[in-house]
Amino acid sequence: MIRAIRACKTAAEERAVVRKECASIRAAISEDDPDYRHRNLAKLMFIHMLGYPTHFGQMECLKLIASPGFPEKRIGYLGLMLLLDERQEVLMLVTNSIKQDLNQTNQYIVGLALCALGNICSAEMARDLAPEVERLLQFRDPNVRKKAALCTIRIIKKVPDLAENFINPAAALLKEKHHGVLLTGVQLCTEICKVSTEALEHLRKKCIIGLVKVLRDLTNSPYAPEYDISGITDPFLHIRLLKLFHVLGHGDADASDTMSDILAQVATKTETNKNAGNAILYECVATILSIEDNGGLRVLAVNILGRFLSSRDNNIRYVALNMLMKAIALDSQAVQRHRATILECVKDPDASIRKRALELVYLLVNENNAKPLTKELVDYLEVSDPEFKGDLTAKICSIVEKFSPEKIWYIDQMVKVLSQAGNYVKDEVWHALIIVITNAPNLHGYTVRALYKALQTAGGQETLVRVAVWCIGEYGEMLVGNSGMLDVEERINVTEADAVDVIETAIRRHSSDLTTRAMCLVALLKLSSRYPSCTKRINDIILQQKGSLVLELQQRAIEFNSIIERHEKIRSALVERMPVLDEATYSGRRAGSVPAAVSTSQQALPKIPNGVAKPASAALVDLLDLSSDADQAPSSSGGDYLQDLLGVDLSPASQGTNQTEKRGADVLLDLLSIGAPPAQSSSSMLDMLSSGQDNKSAVGVLDNLASPSAPSAQASSPGASSSMMDLLDGFGPSPSVPVAETNGPTYPSIVAFESNSLKLTYKFSKEPGNPQTTIIEAQFVNKSTDTYSNFVFQAAVPKFLQLHMDPASGNTLPASGNGSITQKLRVSNSQHGKKSLVMRMRISYKANDKDVLEEGQVNNFPRAWQLVLSSFR
Repeated sequence: MIRAIRACKTAAEERAVVRKECASIRAAISEDDPDYRHRNLAKLMFIHMLGYPTHFGQMECLKLIASPGFPEKRIGYLGLMLLLDERQEVLMLVTNSIKQDLNQTNQYIVGLALCALGNICSAEMARDLAPEVERLLQFRDPNVRKKAALCTIRIIKKVPDLAENFINPAAALLKEKHHGVLLTGVQLCTEICKVSTEALEHLRKKCIIGLVKVLRDLTNSPYAPEYDISGITDPFLHIRLLKLFHVLGHGDADASDTMSDILAQVATKTETNKNAGNAILYECVATILSIEDNGGLRVLAVNILGRFLSSRDNNIRYVALNMLMKAIALDSQAVQRHRATILECVKDPDASIRKRALELVYLLVNENNAKPLTKELVDYLEVSDPEFKGDLTAKICSIVEKFSPEKIWYIDQMVKVLSQAGNYVKDEVWHALIIVITNAPNLHGYTVRALYKALQTAGGQETLVRVAVWCIGEYGEMLVGNSGMLDVEERINVTEADAVDVIETAIRRHSSDLTTRAMCLVALLKLSSRYPSCTKRINDIILQQKGSLVLELQQRAIEFNSIIERHEKIRSALVERMPVLDEATYSGRRAGSVPAAVSTSQQALPKIPNGVAKPASAALVDLLDLSSDADQAPSSSGGDYLQDLLGVDLSPASQGTNQTEKRGADVLLDLLSIGAPPAQSSSSMLDMLSSGQDNKSAVGVLDNLASPSAPSAQASSPGASSSMMDLLDGFGPSPSVPVAETNGPTYPSIVAFESNSLKLTYKFSKEPGNPQTTIIEAQFVNKSTDTYSNFVFQAAVPKFLQLHMDPASGNTLPASGNGSITQKLRVSNSQHGKKSLVMRMRISYKANDKDVLEEGQVNNFPRAWQLVLSSFR
């Protein structure tokens, strides 16, 4: 069969051969032929390894396992491990056969059963067969004991609760002389310690001295040919013992002290010229770094890693860099001694070593060594590979920003980075550089001259061009006049024409993107005021962008040209220097340390009795359900949000509390344009806006109402017609109800809000000849079986709207729809045809002497209403 499959030249031929063989095997299975059962199962295993389905042969495995002969059992167990896994239900049928084989006197059959159990044991099988496996840990044959220990590892991984049963048998294996049994015993103890605290404490008290003796004998043992690998006696047992020390010494000072001498002996006596010795040393270092503090040992471990870094083997250097990254948290000073070697690894041809070494260097940087390390990295940046420049640039920028001792050094290093790898610098980095420059007034002249000189040699670096153009636009007169000269710099002669040449070259370069060209236009506009002699030339350069295909550049060019030609009197005021930017706030936002303000919609409203006035700003914030912006400072108050939204000043005067609240109420009424001041308006209006029930929050309803556009307006401007389209799309006059033209169109009512207990319906109408005013009749219906008392409806609109509310028909809402409350609202839109009507509302009442709040979304809005809803939000 194998020869026939290998002779196939196409996949189709192979499938045909496999199909034929599978049919033959099925026929043999149905005939229950015992003579060729093991051969058929061997064929099935080969077919299974080719990837074809063989589930029909699973029961044959069980029949072979139940056979008395060893050859049949061997094939049966092999098929069991290949064709089945622990998720198969068929596996439960073989548990009894495995149990019988574990009790056999033939050590080879016992070994087969242990091997199968260690590979496919499930949790149920582990519980059933754990006693047999525990007994076999004391079996006379060492090979059986070894397999029983490996099988026990599988059992305790599947059922950790059984670990306590194996503590003493596992500890007994640590006294074995046979290296195979000892190796598996150490591995078993390691796994038991990971899942059982009791086992960990037992081994620390009873076994650690014996383990130290075993490792010492192993280290000092003479040549043993059966265990020798590259001149080292049994390196596998070395490593397993060290891993067990790793677990036992972690978090225990006494255990760590007991094993410190032997760890030092292993670290000093193991040869490093062979890979087996390097493996032992690596595990020894990992153990030293994990156990409790021992300064001398840690220095020894770090020195071993330093020797690894000098190896020619890239694998050894890579694992050394990985381990040093862990060691730096424990003993930074010891790692610092190998700084030069680590820096050399940054320049390694191997990309993975370069990247890992760069991460390690970044961890090594502190205030004392930031300058020399940065110099080394910046020098290497010039010759580094293009694919490595991105990571290297990001690390250098982070180091410079984090550890800069002074701003002039920060600016110098950033100019070097921008000159050598400006195309790899991220936007937030050069944004931060500009903010630092604005906050260093004594360095403005020095910076603009340094950037000008850098631009002469590295004009192809996009980010360098942006920063240089921005600085020339801001501090161009200092560049020409050599203002603010420092002792460390040399005088350069730059004319106004030279400065304009730099920007003109940048804006005409084909590789310049939209951001760079836009910044060049802004810089030219500023220089038109700073360099009066070059105004005409600057204007000509700007005019060339009027024909740009990019809308942004075209618009800027037209606007800037208009400023230069027509608004010369205000130009100097328009192009004054940028104000100093807040460096601390920007840095905090980049680091994510500036928390966002708490949304008022998530805060419970304070319990204020009905009729007691709230501060106006807080009431409006609650009513309009204004949430915080991520860019707001945490100290922003409700008045600040209102000020941002509608452009009014609600800052309280330095007067008494009563005067502040009175003034706030007046401002609120004026802001919302709700009738006259409180003395002249209906008392219910002020009560409506200032009253509140317990635990109220805003219910948002956005209503978009507009009358059909007049024919004259539609004829005058198509654009106006489209913007003043009937936003009650789908709410045209009902064809079933004839309406007189003198009365205007009739709008059907809509369900503005509905919940399980309350329904709010809006009916709309327009005053003849007054399209700006919409009359809304709100009707509230109680859908529950409880009567609602103290019913309050509140609403607010932005300043371009005027809202007048008539008193409600009552404040008690009967149950089960046996009555309703109505209230009329009159809304006047000063931006009729340009802005839609929008509204926020809040509904509160008492049911069964409990304050209730209704909130939700508007239901059954047609498409145009949904568009307005989403755009307003």
